[in-house]
Order: sequence, then structure tokens, then C-alpha cells
Amino acid sequence: MNETKESLLAADEPAPVTVYNAGGPSPFMLVADHAGNAMPRALGRLGIAEAECRRHIAWDIGIAGLGRLLADALDATLIRQNYSRLVIDCNRPPGAATSIPDISDLTAIPGNAALGDADKAARARAIFWPYHARIEAELERRQQAGRAAVLIALHSFTPVFKGLARSWHAALLYNRDPRLARRLLALLKKESGLIVGDNEPYFVSDTSDYTIPVHGERRHVPHALIEIRQDLIADEKGERQWAQLLARLLPEAYASLTA
Repeated sequence: MNETKESLLAADEPAPVTVYNAGGPSPFMLVADHAGNAMPRALGRLGIAEAECRRHIAWDIGIAGLGRLLADALDATLIRQNYSRLVIDCNRPPGAATSIPDISDLTAIPGNAALGDADKAARARAIFWPYHARIEAELERRQQAGRAAVLIALHSFTPVFKGLARSWHAALLYNRDPRLARRLLALLKKESGLIVGDNEPYFVSDTSDYTIPVHGERRHVPHALIEIRQDLIADEKGERQWAQLLARLLPEAYASLTA
């Protein structure tokens, strides 16, 4: 099927974005760029095995469940993206080399090889822009109402990447405005037994990220990007433990920022 048709997604397929607890009164606004691993029917499985679609290359394992639990604990709104990052990465600027990867952690993605501009635009139109339009609309609604907004981007990272083990349990990522991230980082480092990365194993930049630069920095909204190692949130017990920890520390970090 040609993905350059007017709509890449059929009417009976999942929407690109889901809003959970839309009326939550908390200032915290949770977003999950890689929460889902759905694939548009028109694209099949992009030429990869079904098992690959369940690996970290396709989505941020554990973040959908963690996000819901954290939203419940904070009474916050969660905006999550439902399609695989292999279809289009909703935390990459459209047109970037990593926006629609043809290889991910040494795995070739045949369905992404040699895509034309029209095919790339069809994916962005169906998935990327509706997701970010919903985030923008929520931030605009809060601004117009004079209501505080704190943007928290939730991600997870694989324990082993290209054969190299990662010792961090979690990480805080930031760029131009580190205020909230560094406060949360300091609180996490006080927790017994945690190894917390400071802008590692990743960092935020205009070329490698979209959500924080556009919705956080440009709008001057307090923000932080939180990464949690995937083996720690691979089941509901782990998701709940980390949701409870973040629900305890996020308000404390924000209170110290606004004091």
C-alpha cells in the first residue's frame, strides 16, 4: 500500500495520541514521545520481525505504564504517542537523519530505506504533527487560563546498547534551562543505591530532540526529561516503584524552583 495517500492511518487504527486524565489539576504535564509500538497497517512491520517490534528500538519499554501510574499519583495529565519510533520518532526534528531511521542499534529497518520526501511527510502528517499539536494545545490552554505548566518528558533507555552495559538507574537530561532537572537530579542522588546520570547517556539538543526545545525552552515552561533504565520498569512492580518515587520528588523539586 502506498503511504503517500491522503491518510496513512485507516479509520479503525489507533489514534496517534492519547490523553489520559485530561482534567487533572496538577501543574505537571507528562508527555511520552515513545510510549507505543503500534505500526500503521499500510506499512506492515517495516520489514522487521515481530520480536524486533517489542525491543527497545521500537519504543520506550515501561513508559506507558509508568506514565499512567505517575499521572494518577500526581493527578496530572499524560499525553502519550502511540506509534513506534521506527515509523517516525516524535522526539526528533522532522527531516533529521534519526527521524525515520534505516538502522537502529545494529538492526536494519528495510521499510525505512530510501524513503522519498512524500513518504516521510505522510508519516509526519499522520503521527508526528497531531501528537505535538495536542501538546501545544494543552500548553496554550493553560497559558490562556493563567494556569501553571511544568513539562515532564518521560523516557526509558536500554540497559545494553551496542554491546555496552549502562550502570545508570536513571538520568536527567536538559539543555538551556537546567533549573528543574538539576533540582530533581540532586534529590534522586540522595536516594540510597541509585546511580543517576547528569545529561548521560543522552543529552538534549536542538538537533537530537524536539519536545523539550520546542515545548519547554521556546515557551519558557519549566521542564525536565527523565530517563529510566528499562529493566527497572519492565513490569508493573517496577513501574509502580518508580512512579511513587517520582511522585514524591517532583513536587519537592518544583517547590524549590518556585520558592
